[in-house]
Amino acid sequence: MMNSKAILAFLQELNENNNQEWFHSHKTIYNEAKLEFENFVNKLIPAIAEFDNGIKNITAKDCTYRIYRDIRFSKDKTPYKINMGAYMVKNGKKSNKAGYYFHLEPGGSLLAGGIYMPPPDMLKLVRSEIYYNVEAFKKIIYNKQFIKLFGELDNDKLVNAPKDFPKDFPDIDLLKYKNYTFIHKLTDKQMHSENLLEETISIFKMMYPFNSFMNHALE
Repeated sequence: MMNSKAILAFLQELNENNNQEWFHSHKTIYNEAKLEFENFVNKLIPAIAEFDNGIKNITAKDCTYRIYRDIRFSKDKTPYKINMGAYMVKNGKKSNKAGYYFHLEPGGSLLAGGIYMPPPDMLKLVRSEIYYNVEAFKKIIYNKQFIKLFGELDNDKLVNAPKDFPKDFPDIDLLKYKNYTFIHKLTDKQMHSENLLEETISIFKMMYPFNSFMNHALE
């Protein structure tokens, strides 16, 4: 079990003291929280690999994100993120493939999957896959249990039909999205649950058919 209470408590304090002096004086606590999180991710990976063979050869180091913010082009100059995140996907977090995202943040934890902000060539491949296999796609995203966990597609979308696709396509709205992602939010209470690992695996297992569809488009 992950000591999520300790991690969330650290992140909450970091949110209230987001500066280098405070962070350096609490570096030991941060390192303990980071290790706790990585250990949890290293338990998640083989469990997910049981139903998604693509991620069996990665570790937490391939998936977890640095806590240091890139402030070069941001108006927000606070130096640290107030969350810990891991993107479990084939070839690690820099991959453009669909994967499984675990996000731990006070009051904002979530599980997610799919493809976020893909480049134009990849987005066209995904749209083409949906266009030619729309019934299979709808069977996945309109599954009652899937909707119960993730809701319906609600991402940024184009006003008009995307280029190279017929405007009169009956499901044209499904091709207008700029992102193909789904999210399942978690409360802090859920993050503290002894069953967090099992519940996370169960939710990601429901995400698998969607990720599989996305990745088939890209392959």
